[in-house]
Amino acid sequence: MPGHEWTRRCRCKRFGIYPVKSCAGVRLRSVELLETGLEWDRTWMVVDEDGEFVSQRELPRMALIRPRLRLGRLELSAPGMLTLHLALDAAEARCRVRAWDDVVDAYDMGELAAQWVNDFLQPPTGVGPLRLARFDPDQRRLSPLHWTGGIEACTTFSDGFALLVLSRAVLDELNCRLVLQGAAPAGVERFRPNLVVGGVPAHAEDGWQRLEWHAEGVPAQAPAAHLDLVKPCSRCRIPDVDPQRGVPDDVVSPVLRTCRHHERLRGAATFGTNAIVRAGVGQMGHEGMRGLAWPHR
Repeated sequence: MPGHEWTRRCRCKRFGIYPVKSCAGVRLRSVELLETGLEWDRTWMVVDEDGEFVSQRELPRMALIRPRLRLGRLELSAPGMLTLHLALDAAEARCRVRAWDDVVDAYDMGELAAQWVNDFLQPPTGVGPLRLARFDPDQRRLSPLHWTGGIEACTTFSDGFALLVLSRAVLDELNCRLVLQGAAPAGVERFRPNLVVGGVPAHAEDGWQRLEWHAEGVPAQAPAAHLDLVKPCSRCRIPDVDPQRGVPDDVVSPVLRTCRHHERLRGAATFGTNAIVRAGVGQMGHEGMRGLAWPHR
């Protein structure tokens, strides 16, 4: 383990999950760390009739679907719609779905859920009809091994990694650039992080190899929550969707492209860092708790 003199103290400012891939997020004051990331993150996914996932890239109104976890249920609300209630353990017909390059086992959530999703999103010809699928908890979907260094790290329906880590300072820096160009500041929800860290300079997470926390009240001998930060997060068009209106506004990407390029990603604009879970499954993360980060040496 690197010596303590190499560590940097930080604070876990915000935890967030996105129960339905590409829909709105849920801010949590405390959350359990699983092998696949934060509990209930990207457990459900909207797919087309071929099982291919759809996102705000094709259907920006997905940003208006707001999940809530309550009393053992997933509740989905959206403007003009009655709330859809689904048991957290509900699983109907087995199906196969695709998330990027991975075809995985899942469960179709049934006709009522499908009708609700189609009624609200009104998918155009060529995208719909849509279904809602649940990740099969017995499925083992791995992050790309060439980024994890050969480590078999699991995830659910994420874009490929268990968590996205973002520093508060990097968002503040971006917002300064946006304001200087006459745009409104961007909310953190546009970038969909699982963990926002404070007390560090902008882009500090770019240089971290490892991030740990150890919840209060947990025996000292228990493994700390340990994340490896393995890949800069390249950005698509989703940060350019206004999360309050569910329409593209093309505000963020032009600014990111002027200041954030990464050689390993063919010059793509990056913002935040993808992470995998190495230890501490079952540990709780709490807003405001302290963390330690180890930089690459």
